[in-house]
Amino acid sequence: MRTAITITLGALALCPAQGQSAPPEPQRVLVVLAHPDDELPMAPAIASLARQGADVAIYYATAGDAGPGVSRLSPGAALAERRIAEAWCAVEALGVETLLGAEHPDGKLGLAAHQEGSPARALAAAFKEQFALSDLILTWGPDGGYGHADHRMVSALATQAVQAMPAAERPKLLYVGIPAGKLPPVAEMAQWATTDPALLTESIPYTPADLEAAKAAAACHVTQFDDATRAGMMPLFDATMWRGAVHFRPAF
Repeated sequence: MRTAITITLGALALCPAQGQSAPPEPQRVLVVLAHPDDELPMAPAIASLARQGADVAIYYATAGDAGPGVSRLSPGAALAERRIAEAWCAVEALGVETLLGAEHPDGKLGLAAHQEGSPARALAAAFKEQFALSDLILTWGPDGGYGHADHRMVSALATQAVQAMPAAERPKLLYVGIPAGKLPPVAEMAQWATTDPALLTESIPYTPADLEAAKAAAACHVTQFDDATRAGMMPLFDATMWRGAVHFRPAF
């Protein structure tokens, strides 16, 4: 059975002024990703949640400083600065005001992950702190989209953090997925993972305005994609793998 995600209301204040109920607190949503531009496979869902009044933040584990994309920039600080600027452009286009993280080493989240002082240990500690403030977490599935090691580590560490939390404090954790048979027919996505639609039991519907916000977000990532790709990516996803709703499966 598939369900659409709607904004849930937080607890009312215990002592509202003049005997009236205080406005309910918005749902706190944390989108957990590895790099700037990782928001694009769920971009209209993020815009939808923000538009409906959720308190949405996006946590990028890295600044993407090892991935020059189509730019001619060398990996390093200058590329990190550009990609963080692109990330701010994208999150603002989606109606999000809070960008977090971008402080862990790009391309290295899986290195010696079990050792003290590793990037993975540092990221897990950051997740523990942020997740305690969240009601809903959206992230990569264990496939990492197309198998990227940083994507997989973000998913694994997010899952590890959530599964350790007491039930009363545990946020809902959802993995984004592409329904089997709905993969966009382009060579660049031939190796992307798909998920049995029976497992994608939750979805976030979006409006044409949310899709326009997603298009604006894609346009921000100039270092990563050429003009044609940035212009065509969201319409392609809309026509193939989304069709009006971004699909997710519960982690638990």
